Formats: sequence, C-alpha cells, structure tokens
Amino acid sequence: MQVSLGLTPSGKLHVFFVDKLIKDESSLQKVARYFDGYNDGRGLFELASSNTRIPLDSTFQYWRDFAEQYMKSRCLESDEATLLPLDLLDAASLDSWLINAPPMPGAEYLSATVLQGLWKALDVWLLDEVTENHPDFNDFLEKRAPGWHQMGRVCFHLAENKNDRDYPFAFMATYVPEYGRGKARHLPLAKALEDYAGHKNRKQLLSLLSPVDLAAKSSELVNELVVSGDIYHPLAWSAQDAYQFLRAVPLLQESGVIIRLPDWWKKRVRPQVQVTLSTKTKNALSADRLLDFDVRPVIGDLELTDAEWQSLLASADGLVFIRGQWVEVDQEKLVEAMGQMEALEKHADVDGISFFEGMRLLAGASKDLSAERDGSALTKNWVTINADAKLAELLRQIRQPETLKPVLPGRALKAELRHYQQTGVRWLWQLNQLGLGACLADDMGLGKTIQVISLLLILKKRKVAGPSLLVLPTSLLGNWEKELAGFAPSLKSMFVHPSMIDKTDMQTLSAEKVEESDLVVTSYGMLLRQPWLYDVSWNTVVLDEAQAIKNPGSQQTKAAKKLRARVRIALTGTPVENRLSDLWSIFDFICPGLLGSFTQFKSFAKSLESRESEQFAPLRKLVQPYILRRLKTDKSIIADLPDKTEVYAYCGLSKVQLALYQQAVNQLKVSLQNEDGIKRRGLILSYILRFKQICNHPGQYIGDGDYSAKNSGKFLRLAEICEEIGSRQEKLLVFTQFREMCDPLAEFLEKSFGKPGLVLHGGVAAKSRQKMVESFQREAGPPFFVLSIKAGGTGLNLTAASHVIHFDRWWNPAVENQATDRAFRIGQKSNVLVHKFVCRGTIEEKIDAIIAEKSALADDLLEGGANVLLTEMNDKQLLDLVSLDINKLRA
Repeated sequence: MQVSLGLTPSGKLHVFFVDKLIKDESSLQKVARYFDGYNDGRGLFELASSNTRIPLDSTFQYWRDFAEQYMKSRCLESDEATLLPLDLLDAASLDSWLINAPPMPGAEYLSATVLQGLWKALDVWLLDEVTENHPDFNDFLEKRAPGWHQMGRVCFHLAENKNDRDYPFAFMATYVPEYGRGKARHLPLAKALEDYAGHKNRKQLLSLLSPVDLAAKSSELVNELVVSGDIYHPLAWSAQDAYQFLRAVPLLQESGVIIRLPDWWKKRVRPQVQVTLSTKTKNALSADRLLDFDVRPVIGDLELTDAEWQSLLASADGLVFIRGQWVEVDQEKLVEAMGQMEALEKHADVDGISFFEGMRLLAGASKDLSAERDGSALTKNWVTINADAKLAELLRQIRQPETLKPVLPGRALKAELRHYQQTGVRWLWQLNQLGLGACLADDMGLGKTIQVISLLLILKKRKVAGPSLLVLPTSLLGNWEKELAGFAPSLKSMFVHPSMIDKTDMQTLSAEKVEESDLVVTSYGMLLRQPWLYDVSWNTVVLDEAQAIKNPGSQQTKAAKKLRARVRIALTGTPVENRLSDLWSIFDFICPGLLGSFTQFKSFAKSLESRESEQFAPLRKLVQPYILRRLKTDKSIIADLPDKTEVYAYCGLSKVQLALYQQAVNQLKVSLQNEDGIKRRGLILSYILRFKQICNHPGQYIGDGDYSAKNSGKFLRLAEICEEIGSRQEKLLVFTQFREMCDPLAEFLEKSFGKPGLVLHGGVAAKSRQKMVESFQREAGPPFFVLSIKAGGTGLNLTAASHVIHFDRWWNPAVENQATDRAFRIGQKSNVLVHKFVCRGTIEEKIDAIIAEKSALADDLLEGGANVLLTEMNDKQLLDLVSLDINKLRA
C-alpha cells in the first residue's frame, strides 16, 4: 500500500491511500485518524510527538519536520507562567518550506498562506489542549510528548574575549531565579546551589538542573563540565573549545538549555568556493549557448587572496579569525570543494558548460545530476554558485513573468486577454525567443488555448519562420477548430485528421504541403499514421492535454518526442509535479536533457530523499522557470473571472454510434412517408429520443447493459475531463435527462476518480436527499454527484462542486441554467466551469448552433421546447437537421 500526506484544495492536510486501507494495518489507520475531520493541529502534534515506527515516506517526513520546528519554537518559550500564541513563520522560513516540499497529492495548493494556517492551527490546538486539560505546559509535555522538553531556566553563554589571543572566548552558565515580565534577570549557576540549599529545596534544584543533566548525556563537553564542576564557574576558552561547544548547540537546545551566542554564529560565516556562471558571448542568450565558469575563494562578498586562502588551508579545523571576523573552517571540505570546482572549470575551458548544465548547478544539483558524496553539505556550506547579472536577470524574469515587457498579438486576436493571460503570453514568448520549452499548467477554464493562439499570432506578426504543430486528443479537434476560427481567423491552419479533411487530401499530404501554413493541427493517433510529420522542422510544437505523454514507455509518448522542433510547449491542467515519473516525461519533451535520462533522474530523485537538508529544493529550482501554473483559487485570478464559465466539450461518435445513428436516420426517412398528424408527431418524438440515446451511449439505445467507454465518444471525453478534475481534487456535478443513464455514469466515474460518488433521480427517497447533500458538501466527501435533471434541477445546494457537466442537452437554456445553479449560487467561492457535451455532426450540434445564433427559431425553442418545434418541421427540414455531417465524422 502507498500512503501519502498531502493537501486538499482548501489547504487542509489529508492522508491519501493509493490502495484501499487494509484493516489490520492499525498504525496506518491511526495516522489517518489524526487528520480525520481536518483537525490539522492535532495531527501535526501527533506526528511531532509520536514514536511510531511505521515507514515514513517523504511527505510524512516533511510534515513531521514542519511540526517539529513548531515544537522546538514552542519549547524555546521560557515563560511557563503565561503560554502566549507563537509568532508566525518569517518570510525566509516560509520560502525554505515551500522550495523543499516533496512531490505530494495537492502540492499545487501549497503556499505561504497555507503553511501559516497550518502553523497557527497547531498553535491553537496546543494552547487549547494545555488550557483545558493540563495545569501547565510542562505537565502537557510530560504526559503527551515526553520526548520534548520545555526550555528551562538555565542558560549557557558564549561570548568573545577580544583581549586574549590564546583564549578568545568566554563561557558562563547562569539561571533565571524566577519568571516575570520584562527582561529576565540572570544569575551565575553557582548561586542556585546557595538559593536551593537544604533538603527541602532539593526538588526545586533537581528541576532547575534537569536540562543540564539531559545536556550532559548528549554532549561530551558538557558532561566534562558537570563532572569537573567547571559548569559553575566562568571559563576562558580557546577557539577549539568554543567550536566544540557551538557544534553541540542543537542537542543542547533540545535538552531544554537556553543558549546565548555571538550574532555572527547565526550567519555561519564560512570561506567558500564561489562559482560565477555567465554568458560566453555578447549575443542574446539561448538554450544552445555555452556558459563561462569562473572560480574564486571568498568570504561573504570579499574575495580572498592566494595567501589568505593558503593560510586557511594551513590552519586547524574549527574557528579561524580572518578579515576581522571568525569563520568556520573544514580543510577537507574546502579542499574537496575547490578540487571539484576547478575540475569543472577545466571541463568548461575545453568543452564548455551548456545552459542546462549551468541551470543544474545553479539549482544546487551536480552538472550531470549524479549524487556526489555528501553533496548537499558541500553545495550548501562550502560552495556558492551564482549567475552573473545578465543571466540572473533573465532567470528572474522567467520566474516572475509579470515583470516581462508586454507583448500582444494586436488586432489579429479577436478577443480581449485577461491580465493573467497577458502574463502567460509574455512568458511563452520569452521562452520561445530563448529556444526553451514551456509547460503551461493553468487550471481548466483559465484559457490555455487562447494564450497559445496569441503566441502563434505573435510568431506570425514577427515573421518567425516555419510552421508550428499542435497535437491533441481527437476529442478536442472540434474545440480547437472553433477557437481558431473565432479568435484567430488570420492564422492559416491545416487540420491533419480524417474527420476534418477529405480522405483523398489526407493521402496526398507531405512535408512540402505544410510550409505555407502557420499551424498544423493533428491528433496523437495521427502521429503514428503520418510519418511525414517527422520530416518537418517545426518552429513550435504544442501538445494539448500533455498528460497523454506521462507514460514514458508508451508508443504515443515516444512518437511525440521524435518530432523535430525549435521550441516545445506542453499544455496540461493536471499537476505534473505531484508524480516524479510524470514530471520527467513532460520535461523530456519540453526540455530534452534538462532532467537527464530516466535512469539518471530516478537516481537523482533518490539522492534528494537521502539529503539531511534542502531535499527537494534542487529539483524545484531546476524545473520552476519552465512551469507556469495559475489556480482558480488564487484571489488575484478569481477577481478577473466571471462567476460562471461555460465551455463546450465536443465529442466524436464511435463506429458503433455512427452505424446506429445512420440507421436511425434511414428508418426515420422511410417512416415519415407513411405518417401524418398526431402519429407523425409521436414518431418524430420517438426518433429524437433515439438520437439522444445513441449520442449518449449505444448501451442506452440497445438496452444490453454494455456501457464500455470505447463505444461512446461522450464517455471518452468524460474520462479526459475527469482525469484533470480528479487530479485537482475538485468536485463535479453531472446532469442527464435520462434516469437509466445515472447508474452507468456513476459506475464509470467511480473508475475515473477511484472513489464512489452519489446518484440522485426520481426514485431516491426524499429523506435521503439532504443526507446526500451533506455528504457531498464535505471536503472529504464523494467527488462526484450524478443527477437526473428533473430530480436534481431545483432545491439543492451543492456549492462544493466547481464543475458542472451537462452530459446530454435539455435544449432549453433555462432548464440547464437552473440545474447549473445547484453549484453556482450563494455560498460558492470558486468559479464554476460548466461543460456542455455536444456530439459533432449530429442533431445535438445543429440544435445547439440554432440556440447560440439567437435566431427567431431559437426563441421558439426557448418558449416551446425543441421537441415541439421539431414536430412542426417539414420532412426535408427535419431530415436535414438530424442527418449526420459526414465531413465531421469520417473515421
């Protein structure tokens, strides 16, 4: 079983089980119960205080470390008389937690706000628990977390003694006789022996010295001070004595001893090997440029002379006074660091440092992603790698695309871009100019399509040579056809798919015939059937629904990666960083070589997990510039969105559906010749029902109970949409006008989400409705709700859903809007995305077009309903409406 601790969309912690929970694994059940009901404070405390021996994956370890930082901060509070709320995390701590987060479910929801909320939740829970159930914090620790110790009243002081060259440090142990407001009054520890002399004060003395006793057990130096009695006297220390003490500080603090140190130690000043990466030429930087590699020894911002460097290497390990300050020296690490960097410098002089190699080094990884011996400590403590001003500014702009210069497609784009879409276009253009790949990972409904169309228009406007290629699932061909025609009619687009062009034209396609096009659009399936696509040197290749290539070993993935392109772009709404294998496969397409081979990457990821600090920071820093993700939950995004966004999900027909639909058209044509009046109306209504059933699924029309997804274009499109919704942990309402479709849809969706959902139709008892609503509204509740539009169209408040799917159309906008408003109503805090399913080339698309045109016929539809209107058409009108548009349906 795989189990991870991740985040829900609301920023709450939750235990995610990949497989179903096994009942006899009580330890896992216990961990899951910690966060039951989203009591994050209790759960985090249990993680920090529990001695459970269950294997902790990187997600549990991350949150345990987070909780332990809180407990350390709480235990450092020395005033046990008044337990006050802790300060929130500072900006540096927040940045560190964010950049070092491991891949986890819901990682896209991790933010500074979420971390502060969890920190506060733990603090509130602990304060309430102490107040309600314990006389003081110390009692709470003894009973609930015996491994933790409140900071006591004993303090170890280390100070500089600048007047003594041989013993430049002074040590003294003190204690605080009593707590009070204002500055604590420290007295020599020897005074405590006098204050607590006598048998009656023995208990207080033992309590006071308890942290010292614990410290002696963890530090040989403190143990010697206690045994010799020197702990009670001021001491003059050598630099070596002071260094031994300084290295023991973390253990001493865990024992409950207060530590007072010189300010410079907090900065941990060390001599370092500084590497500066810079551009090799004055030309514009791009992915194929080599970088210069400059190595020099420094202390902070000061470059060391050769004599100073040699003096440091000749000194003993520990503290060395140089340039007017004390610095920490480890000869072995310094020599090793300089040796490694000089070797890289020699390599750079001969073969150069590639842009990707430089990016790895700047991220804190090795040049070839190999795991160096003690690499994390070496990189963090003894080597600093920086970019020169030009390269640093470039990387800053990519990481902060809102700072890039505006670039817009102008009047060629027949739409107005929202502010975040303009930012996305600037970012795509900047990376395109640099020859770097990009992963646009905006939430569904935020307009990835229009941002890419804008980029294509800019390429055309700037006369960037060569056609571009767009690869997408077949189900999205209709969507892109309409978007391109509506937003960018000036783009010369060619569709390479049998459903979009004549069979004869398909057979004559070649690399030469696409040169005059701005954009070629094809499907993933066509990549395997049209080998000439690999003969074209594409300007930009865009993969829509790029999760289609998340499996590195699939033929579809291999085919996409064989395409020749100057720039590659992946569009996906699924969180690519939550699964390392998915992340590698996407990057192997957009930035081939950045993450190495899959074998290299797996080894690299494993080495990150074994690091003691900054575990996943190198990976996150490495991929961040090439991923742009905006969430609908972002307040700056919500402010720029309508409350409700409606999109069409155009679906194809399977071969079975095509045959059944055409058969029904032929039968209607014959039947109309023999009927009139009321019988004709009844006949038409019965056939309208048949067409709707066939468009939904052959199993509904035939009634054989076989609802295989492959036989329905709508089921296949539903699976694609739900993959993204499920990956975001978002919730979904699915409306159908057919009661018999409710259970098949629910069974299919359960497989897509990996969890059961809810079903409501006319046969569900009224008393069960409210229970269903309450269950769905809980964040941990069912992920989807299938409703018949009559039973679920009114009277329900289902604001937990941020997606609504109209699986089959009522052909009455008022009825559909009423159903949509189950999610879009007072109390809804998110933008609601409404997906309207339409089968291309069928009566569904034609009726929808009539409604969208708002013609007089559409008004009739709104007033009397489509079914009534269709019965009044003459035979030719009716047959024209229901007949298949073969040009859109050729297999």
